[in-house]
Amino acid sequence: MGNTKIINKFGTMTGWNSVTANFLGRDAEGISKLSYDDTEALENVYGAGKYPIGRSSGNYEAKCSMTLYKEEIDALKLALPKGKRLQDVAPFDIVVVYAKSDGSITKDIIHNVQFTSDGVDISQGDGTVQTEYPMIVSHITWNAA
Repeated sequence: MGNTKIINKFGTMTGWNSVTANFLGRDAEGISKLSYDDTEALENVYGAGKYPIGRSSGNYEAKCSMTLYKEEIDALKLALPKGKRLQDVAPFDIVVVYAKSDGSITKDIIHNVQFTSDGVDISQGDGTVQTEYPMIVSHITWNAA
């Protein structure tokens, strides 16, 4: 059996249970979804003929949103001074750590995050209260460690 074929060359795959999101000084426990990405506008530049002669780059944009349980949001709000809203929280970083089964980690940093809204999203039959919070960010450092 010298020609054994490995079905899964990556080993144990990274899943939600191996992700930690740390922001505002602690690991978030009441988080059920995290989404972040970035884009840069790229455009072909044309001159003589029908094919591009170069490429230009435009603005960079990063996005982030988190779905948090009401208990997590309540804990954040309790730490705020009276009368302050989530949108009043100063910009902060979110450090996202992916722990691999081999003991290695990868880390992304979402920079200068701020809440852009507050609210509640609940429906009849929901056993928990979870709300998606869109955020504004300046940039993302991918594979920071």
